[in-house]
Amino acid sequence: MKYRTLGRTELRCSEIGLGTWAFASQIYGAVAESDAINAIRAALDAGINFFDTAPLYGTPQRDGVAEEILGKGLGKDRDRIFISSKFGRNSSEGNAPNFHAKRARQSVEESLRRLRTDRLEVLFFHSPFSAEEIHNDVWEALDKLKGEGKIRFVGHSISMFQNTQEMARNWAADRKIDVIQVVYSLLNREAAELIRGLGKEQVGIVARESLANGFLSGTITKDTQFPPDHLNARYSREEISERVEQVQRLSFLVRDDIKNVPQAAMRWVLNNPHVSLVLSGAKNQREILECAAASEAGPFLPEEMQEAAAVHTKDFQAA
Repeated sequence: MKYRTLGRTELRCSEIGLGTWAFASQIYGAVAESDAINAIRAALDAGINFFDTAPLYGTPQRDGVAEEILGKGLGKDRDRIFISSKFGRNSSEGNAPNFHAKRARQSVEESLRRLRTDRLEVLFFHSPFSAEEIHNDVWEALDKLKGEGKIRFVGHSISMFQNTQEMARNWAADRKIDVIQVVYSLLNREAAELIRGLGKEQVGIVARESLANGFLSGTITKDTQFPPDHLNARYSREEISERVEQVQRLSFLVRDDIKNVPQAAMRWVLNNPHVSLVLSGAKNQREILECAAASEAGPFLPEEMQEAAAVHTKDFQAA
Protein backbone atom coordinates (compact mmCIF):
# COMPACT_ATOMS: atom_id res chain seq x y z
CA MET A 1 0.00 0.00 0.00
CA LYS A 2 1.19 3.49 -0.88
CA TYR A 3 0.32 6.60 1.09
CA ARG A 4 -0.47 10.23 0.30
CA THR A 5 -0.96 13.31 2.45
CA LEU A 6 -4.59 14.40 2.86
CA GLY A 7 -4.14 17.97 1.67
CA ARG A 8 -3.18 20.49 4.34
CA THR A 9 -4.28 18.18 7.17
CA GLU A 10 -0.86 16.47 7.09
CA LEU A 11 -2.61 13.12 7.72
CA ARG A 12 -0.66 10.43 5.85
CA CYS A 13 -3.41 8.24 4.41
CA SER A 14 -3.48 5.02 2.41
CA GLU A 15 -4.27 5.55 -1.27
CA ILE A 16 -7.23 3.19 -0.86
CA GLY A 17 -9.74 3.73 1.94
CA LEU A 18 -12.72 1.66 3.02
CA GLY A 19 -16.19 3.18 2.89
CA THR A 20 -18.90 1.49 4.94
CA TRP A 21 -22.18 2.56 3.30
CA ALA A 22 -22.91 -0.97 2.07
CA PHE A 23 -22.44 -2.50 5.53
CA ALA A 24 -25.74 -1.20 6.85
CA SER A 25 -28.01 0.17 4.16
CA GLN A 26 -28.21 -2.93 1.94
CA ILE A 27 -28.10 -0.70 -1.14
CA TYR A 28 -26.06 -3.39 -2.91
CA GLY A 29 -27.70 -6.32 -1.18
CA ALA A 30 -27.52 -7.69 2.34
CA VAL A 31 -24.09 -7.81 4.00
CA ALA A 32 -23.58 -10.13 6.97
CA GLU A 33 -21.89 -8.45 9.93
CA SER A 34 -19.22 -11.16 9.90
CA ASP A 35 -18.40 -10.35 6.26
CA ALA A 36 -18.18 -6.65 7.07
CA ILE A 37 -15.84 -7.24 9.99
CA ASN A 38 -13.68 -9.57 7.89
CA ALA A 39 -13.46 -6.82 5.26
CA ILE A 40 -12.34 -4.32 7.92
CA ARG A 41 -9.67 -6.73 9.21
CA ALA A 42 -8.48 -7.50 5.68
CA ALA A 43 -8.24 -3.77 4.97
CA LEU A 44 -6.06 -3.28 8.04
CA ASP A 45 -3.82 -6.17 7.00
CA ALA A 46 -3.49 -4.62 3.52
CA GLY A 47 -2.24 -1.36 5.00
CA ILE A 48 -5.47 0.63 4.67
CA ASN A 49 -5.63 3.28 7.36
CA PHE A 50 -8.60 5.47 6.32
CA PHE A 51 -12.17 4.39 7.06
CA ASP A 52 -15.27 6.40 6.19
CA THR A 53 -18.71 6.05 7.74
CA ALA A 54 -21.81 8.06 8.74
CA PRO A 55 -24.87 8.06 11.01
CA LEU A 56 -26.97 7.85 7.83
CA TYR A 57 -25.56 4.39 7.16
CA GLY A 58 -28.20 2.63 9.18
CA THR A 59 -31.87 1.71 9.06
CA PRO A 60 -35.11 3.69 9.57
CA GLN A 61 -35.13 2.29 13.09
CA ARG A 62 -31.45 2.68 13.96
CA ASP A 63 -28.85 5.26 13.01
CA GLY A 64 -25.18 4.47 12.57
CA VAL A 65 -25.27 0.71 12.13
CA ALA A 66 -22.14 0.93 9.99
CA GLU A 67 -20.41 2.99 12.68
CA GLU A 68 -21.14 0.28 15.23
CA ILE A 69 -19.77 -2.42 12.93
CA LEU A 70 -16.66 -0.36 12.18
CA GLY A 71 -16.01 0.26 15.87
CA LYS A 72 -16.33 -3.45 16.57
CA GLY A 73 -14.14 -4.43 13.61
CA LEU A 74 -11.32 -2.01 14.40
CA GLY A 75 -11.07 -3.01 18.04
CA LYS A 76 -7.67 -2.19 19.52
CA ASP A 77 -6.31 -1.07 16.15
CA ARG A 78 -8.19 2.21 16.24
CA ASP A 79 -5.10 4.26 17.19
CA ARG A 80 -3.21 3.36 14.03
CA ILE A 81 -5.92 4.48 11.61
CA PHE A 82 -8.01 7.53 10.66
CA ILE A 83 -11.81 7.68 10.80
CA SER A 84 -14.10 10.09 9.00
CA SER A 85 -17.79 10.33 9.74
CA LYS A 86 -20.50 12.83 8.85
CA PHE A 87 -23.37 14.83 10.27
CA GLY A 88 -26.55 16.51 9.11
CA ARG A 89 -28.50 13.48 7.84
CA ASN A 90 -29.84 10.52 9.81
CA SER A 91 -31.51 7.35 8.59
CA SER A 92 -34.07 7.49 11.42
CA GLU A 93 -35.22 10.91 10.17
CA GLY A 94 -35.63 9.94 6.53
CA ASN A 95 -32.46 11.72 5.38
CA ALA A 96 -33.82 15.19 6.24
CA PRO A 97 -31.13 17.92 6.38
CA ASN A 98 -30.14 19.16 9.88
CA PHE A 99 -27.00 21.28 9.56
CA HIS A 100 -27.08 23.27 12.78
CA ALA A 101 -25.09 23.53 16.02
CA LYS A 102 -27.22 21.26 18.19
CA ARG A 103 -27.25 18.48 15.59
CA ALA A 104 -23.49 18.78 14.96
CA ARG A 105 -22.69 18.17 18.62
CA GLN A 106 -25.34 15.50 19.12
CA SER A 107 -24.23 13.67 15.99
CA VAL A 108 -20.54 13.70 16.92
CA GLU A 109 -21.21 12.47 20.46
CA GLU A 110 -23.36 9.62 19.14
CA SER A 111 -20.81 8.69 16.47
CA LEU A 112 -17.99 8.57 19.01
CA ARG A 113 -20.03 6.24 21.20
CA ARG A 114 -20.92 3.92 18.33
CA LEU A 115 -17.34 3.90 17.03
CA ARG A 116 -15.88 3.29 20.51
CA THR A 117 -13.46 6.17 20.14
CA ASP A 118 -12.81 9.66 21.47
CA ARG A 119 -12.22 11.52 18.20
CA LEU A 120 -12.89 11.73 14.49
CA GLU A 121 -10.08 12.72 12.16
CA VAL A 122 -12.55 14.27 9.71
CA LEU A 123 -16.18 15.29 10.18
CA PHE A 124 -17.96 15.86 6.87
CA PHE A 125 -21.12 17.85 6.21
CA HIS A 126 -23.23 15.03 4.78
CA SER A 127 -24.44 16.15 1.37
CA PRO A 128 -26.11 19.52 1.85
CA PHE A 129 -28.18 20.26 -1.23
CA SER A 130 -27.89 24.05 -0.98
CA ALA A 131 -26.35 26.82 1.13
CA GLU A 132 -29.82 27.56 2.53
CA GLU A 133 -29.69 24.29 4.50
CA ILE A 134 -26.70 25.50 6.55
CA HIS A 135 -27.42 27.33 9.83
CA ASN A 136 -24.86 30.00 10.76
CA ASP A 137 -24.48 28.63 14.31
CA VAL A 138 -22.95 25.41 13.03
CA TRP A 139 -19.47 26.90 12.49
CA GLU A 140 -19.03 27.92 16.13
CA ALA A 141 -20.16 24.47 17.21
CA LEU A 142 -17.60 22.83 14.94
CA ASP A 143 -14.86 25.08 16.30
CA LYS A 144 -15.80 24.06 19.84
CA LEU A 145 -15.71 20.38 18.91
CA LYS A 146 -12.25 20.94 17.45
CA GLY A 147 -11.14 22.69 20.63
CA GLU A 148 -12.33 19.72 22.67
CA GLY A 149 -10.34 17.32 20.46
CA LYS A 150 -13.46 15.46 19.35
CA ILE A 151 -12.90 16.30 15.69
CA ARG A 152 -9.64 17.28 14.02
CA PHE A 153 -10.74 18.54 10.61
CA VAL A 154 -13.98 19.52 8.87
CA GLY A 155 -14.93 18.48 5.35
CA HIS A 156 -17.75 18.69 2.81
CA SER A 157 -19.15 15.47 1.32
CA ILE A 158 -20.58 16.76 -1.94
CA SER A 159 -23.84 15.74 -3.55
CA MET A 160 -26.02 17.65 -6.03
CA PHE A 161 -22.71 18.62 -7.58
CA GLN A 162 -23.84 21.40 -9.91
CA ASN A 163 -25.75 23.08 -7.07
CA THR A 164 -23.06 22.84 -4.39
CA GLN A 165 -19.61 22.93 -6.00
CA GLU A 166 -19.37 26.71 -5.49
CA MET A 167 -20.23 26.24 -1.82
CA ALA A 168 -17.28 23.85 -1.53
CA ARG A 169 -15.00 26.37 -3.26
CA ASN A 170 -16.10 29.18 -0.97
CA TRP A 171 -15.76 27.13 2.21
CA ALA A 172 -12.29 25.98 1.18
CA ALA A 173 -11.17 29.52 0.34
CA ASP A 174 -12.42 30.72 3.74
CA ARG A 175 -10.62 27.82 5.46
CA LYS A 176 -13.88 26.54 6.87
CA ILE A 177 -13.11 23.10 5.45
CA ASP A 178 -9.87 21.24 4.77
CA VAL A 179 -11.23 18.19 2.90
CA ILE A 180 -13.87 17.37 0.31
CA GLN A 181 -15.40 14.03 -0.56
CA VAL A 182 -16.72 13.87 -4.11
CA VAL A 183 -17.92 11.42 -6.77
CA TYR A 184 -15.15 10.77 -9.31
CA SER A 185 -14.88 7.79 -11.62
CA LEU A 186 -14.33 6.62 -15.17
CA LEU A 187 -18.09 7.01 -15.66
CA ASN A 188 -18.45 10.36 -13.89
CA ARG A 189 -15.74 12.98 -14.32
CA GLU A 190 -17.75 16.15 -13.71
CA ALA A 191 -15.73 16.98 -10.58
CA ALA A 192 -12.37 17.04 -12.40
CA GLU A 193 -12.08 20.82 -12.49
CA LEU A 194 -13.10 21.20 -8.84
CA ILE A 195 -10.55 18.55 -7.85
CA ARG A 196 -7.85 20.36 -9.81
CA GLY A 197 -8.67 23.75 -8.32
CA LEU A 198 -9.03 22.69 -4.70
CA GLY A 199 -6.10 20.30 -4.96
CA LYS A 200 -3.86 23.19 -5.92
CA GLU A 201 -5.06 24.95 -2.75
CA GLN A 202 -3.97 21.93 -0.68
CA VAL A 203 -7.50 20.79 0.11
CA GLY A 204 -7.64 17.04 0.75
CA ILE A 205 -9.58 15.16 -1.95
CA VAL A 206 -11.39 11.92 -1.06
CA ALA A 207 -12.86 10.29 -4.19
CA ARG A 208 -15.97 8.16 -3.75
CA GLU A 209 -18.24 5.96 -5.90
CA SER A 210 -15.19 5.24 -8.04
CA LEU A 211 -16.63 1.90 -9.11
CA ALA A 212 -19.76 3.79 -10.27
CA ASN A 213 -22.15 1.96 -7.93
CA GLY A 214 -20.91 -1.39 -9.19
CA PHE A 215 -20.92 -0.71 -12.93
CA LEU A 216 -17.10 -0.78 -12.85
CA SER A 217 -17.01 -3.94 -10.74
CA GLY A 218 -16.91 -6.22 -13.76
CA THR A 219 -20.05 -8.06 -12.63
CA ILE A 220 -22.86 -6.09 -14.33
CA THR A 221 -24.03 -6.94 -17.85
CA LYS A 222 -26.81 -5.54 -20.06
CA ASP A 223 -29.04 -8.35 -18.81
CA THR A 224 -28.45 -7.82 -15.08
CA GLN A 225 -31.69 -7.56 -13.13
CA PHE A 226 -31.54 -5.55 -9.89
CA PRO A 227 -33.90 -6.30 -6.99
CA PRO A 228 -36.34 -3.47 -6.15
CA ASP A 229 -34.39 -2.24 -3.09
CA HIS A 230 -31.02 -2.16 -4.92
CA LEU A 231 -29.55 1.29 -5.60
CA ASN A 232 -29.31 0.55 -9.32
CA ALA A 233 -32.94 -0.54 -9.69
CA ARG A 234 -33.81 3.08 -10.59
CA TYR A 235 -32.08 2.82 -13.98
CA SER A 236 -33.89 1.96 -17.20
CA ARG A 237 -32.73 -0.94 -19.37
CA GLU A 238 -31.47 1.66 -21.85
CA GLU A 239 -29.26 3.41 -19.29
CA ILE A 240 -27.93 0.11 -17.95
CA SER A 241 -26.92 -0.81 -21.50
CA GLU A 242 -25.28 2.59 -22.02
CA ARG A 243 -23.24 2.22 -18.86
CA VAL A 244 -22.16 -1.31 -19.67
CA GLU A 245 -21.13 -0.30 -23.19
CA GLN A 246 -18.98 2.51 -21.85
CA VAL A 247 -17.30 0.12 -19.43
CA GLN A 248 -16.60 -2.29 -22.30
CA ARG A 249 -14.84 0.51 -24.20
CA LEU A 250 -12.51 0.92 -21.23
CA SER A 251 -11.40 -2.73 -21.12
CA PHE A 252 -8.02 -1.82 -22.67
CA LEU A 253 -7.01 -0.41 -19.25
CA VAL A 254 -6.64 -3.97 -17.92
CA ARG A 255 -3.02 -5.08 -18.29
CA ASP A 256 -0.39 -7.28 -16.63
CA ASP A 257 -0.21 -5.33 -13.36
CA ILE A 258 -3.91 -4.34 -13.40
CA LYS A 259 -5.82 -7.60 -13.38
CA ASN A 260 -9.41 -6.47 -13.83
CA VAL A 261 -11.80 -3.56 -14.35
CA PRO A 262 -12.18 -2.62 -10.64
CA GLN A 263 -8.42 -2.27 -10.26
CA ALA A 264 -8.24 -0.25 -13.47
CA ALA A 265 -11.01 2.04 -12.22
CA MET A 266 -9.28 2.68 -8.90
CA ARG A 267 -5.90 3.13 -10.59
CA TRP A 268 -7.39 5.68 -13.01
CA VAL A 269 -8.62 7.81 -10.10
CA LEU A 270 -5.22 7.56 -8.41
CA ASN A 271 -3.57 8.82 -11.60
CA ASN A 272 -4.95 12.24 -10.66
CA PRO A 273 -2.18 13.82 -8.56
CA HIS A 274 -4.67 15.97 -6.64
CA VAL A 275 -6.63 12.97 -5.32
CA SER A 276 -5.53 12.08 -1.80
CA LEU A 277 -7.28 8.71 -1.64
CA VAL A 278 -10.09 6.74 -3.21
CA LEU A 279 -12.75 4.94 -1.19
CA SER A 280 -13.73 1.36 -1.88
CA GLY A 281 -17.26 0.33 -0.99
CA ALA A 282 -16.23 -3.31 -0.63
CA LYS A 283 -18.72 -5.64 1.01
CA ASN A 284 -16.30 -8.46 1.85
CA GLN A 285 -12.67 -9.46 2.22
CA ARG A 286 -12.17 -10.44 -1.42
CA GLU A 287 -13.44 -7.13 -2.76
CA ILE A 288 -11.34 -4.93 -0.50
CA LEU A 289 -8.15 -6.88 -1.24
CA GLU A 290 -8.87 -6.61 -4.96
CA CYS A 291 -9.24 -2.84 -4.69
CA ALA A 292 -6.21 -2.46 -2.42
CA ALA A 293 -4.04 -4.05 -5.11
CA ALA A 294 -4.65 -0.99 -7.32
CA SER A 295 -2.27 0.99 -5.12
CA GLU A 296 0.60 -1.29 -6.08
CA ALA A 297 -0.01 -1.04 -9.84
CA GLY A 298 2.02 1.35 -11.92
CA PRO A 299 0.38 4.57 -13.16
CA PHE A 300 -1.26 4.71 -16.55
CA LEU A 301 0.83 6.14 -19.36
CA PRO A 302 -0.20 9.49 -20.89
CA GLU A 303 -1.40 7.74 -24.04
CA GLU A 304 -3.57 5.37 -21.98
CA MET A 305 -5.14 8.34 -20.17
CA GLN A 306 -5.72 10.06 -23.50
CA GLU A 307 -7.47 7.00 -24.89
CA ALA A 308 -9.61 6.74 -21.74
CA ALA A 309 -10.61 10.38 -22.27
CA ALA A 310 -11.40 9.77 -25.95
CA VAL A 311 -13.87 6.95 -25.27
CA HIS A 312 -15.71 8.85 -22.53
CA THR A 313 -19.06 9.78 -24.07
CA LYS A 314 -20.99 11.19 -21.08
CA ASP A 315 -20.99 11.62 -17.32
CA PHE A 316 -23.49 9.25 -15.78
CA GLN A 317 -25.57 10.30 -12.79
CA ALA A 318 -24.05 9.71 -9.37
CA ALA A 319 -25.93 8.05 -6.49
